Amino acid sequence: MVEIDVTCNLESFRRFLINSTCRSFVPESYMRDPEVFPEKEEEPGSIYIEAADKVTLKKIRDITFINARDILGIIYTSKSGNSRLKWRQLRGRIGRVNGDASTNSLVNLSMARVITPEYVEELMATSAQGTPAGESVQPQDEEGVEPQQANLPSEAQGE
Repeated sequence: MVEIDVTCNLESFRRFLINSTCRSFVPESYMRDPEVFPEKEEEPGSIYIEAADKVTLKKIRDITFINARDILGIIYTSKSGNSRLKWRQLRGRIGRVNGDASTNSLVNLSMARVITPEYVEELMATSAQGTPAGESVQPQDEEGVEPQQANLPSEAQGE
């Protein structure tokens, strides 16, 4: 497991949740709707969506699909218990993801574009070298901008 701490948009984290939990059975209409999120209460694994407004749509297997607006935070724990991630709103639909991620979660985070493949490589190299506890790695692209912020709309970058 490695510790991550990155900025990302809500849609990327929503795609990560779907890829990690219900990609094989999520209805296509839910997949396309940016306000529909998976939520899961039972162990092992859980997803909790903290939102100002949420409505239950449908339960399929152990996942309850909800329509959520004004999301403040998301707490995700993998079935194995090896990944524990939190997304917290910073401004609008931009938030910060932090916590511990397994190798499998790193793959899903990368596929959802929460993190870049280069960031994964740097995390893995750093964990192999044994970064002191509590230190997190923030990769930067050639311009010195964190890759997760490079594709954000200009309003999200504080311009």
